[in-house]
Amino acid sequence: MSKKKRDIPVFEHPLIETHCHLDYLKDQPLEDILTETQRVNIERVITIAVSPDNLARVRELTQAAPWIFGTQGIHPHDAEQYTDDVEAEIRQHSRDDKIVAVGEIGLDYYYDNADRAVQREVFRRQLQLACETDLPVVIHSRDADDDTIDILREFESSLTRRGVIHSFTSGPGLARYALDQGWCLGFNGIATFNKADNVRDIIRMTPIGQILLETDAPFLTPVPYRGRENAPFYIPFVAEKVAEVKGLDVTEVVQQTYRNSRRTFHRLG
Repeated sequence: MSKKKRDIPVFEHPLIETHCHLDYLKDQPLEDILTETQRVNIERVITIAVSPDNLARVRELTQAAPWIFGTQGIHPHDAEQYTDDVEAEIRQHSRDDKIVAVGEIGLDYYYDNADRAVQREVFRRQLQLACETDLPVVIHSRDADDDTIDILREFESSLTRRGVIHSFTSGPGLARYALDQGWCLGFNGIATFNKADNVRDIIRMTPIGQILLETDAPFLTPVPYRGRENAPFYIPFVAEKVAEVKGLDVTEVVQQTYRNSRRTFHRLG
């Protein structure tokens, strides 16, 4: 008989899930996932666009409940699919009330699913679009710290909304640059993994006023539910781990990251 896993904690103060992919969740009906998400006092959820194929689906999902929001953008994996028509679609829907950011955009030199020069061009084009639409951005950066810094430097004066470098697993150099420039860093279930000391080191150096909580569901399920599909309702475990690593009361972490989320994504209200 397997040992029963600890119940998901429910905090008095609500949480905001700043990064998940609701259209990728397969293990449970969406209605059940949303019910459980509300049960554990998650007040708002942001579901993230990544490719031309799911831009419309993300917009559709934002209509499933008043508390679901979305983004529009093309992930570096799909940078070679970025066209003028795709950019026009992102720009058009950047005005939608339920779209809170341009993303997920950035650079990924780990998988190299797209040519690196194309990734850089598409990253710049979408950062420029965010400047023009006055939206924050959700950035993916993997094994590309130096180029991420160099490109963000080009937009220091024009990208006034900043945003978040999500699922932060990069080095302290990118972390220091981003924090000094007023970006938030997003942390998820990786923080609970045994071998993720590098991520916990970044959490320690990140001011609590610049931390966002996320799951990146269906990926990166936190301990103690590793092995299952991730979902937004597991985010309380991330809050607990951040509190533990920073030596703070979990209530303070929940309250401050909630404020950080609403400040970063101003359309959340």
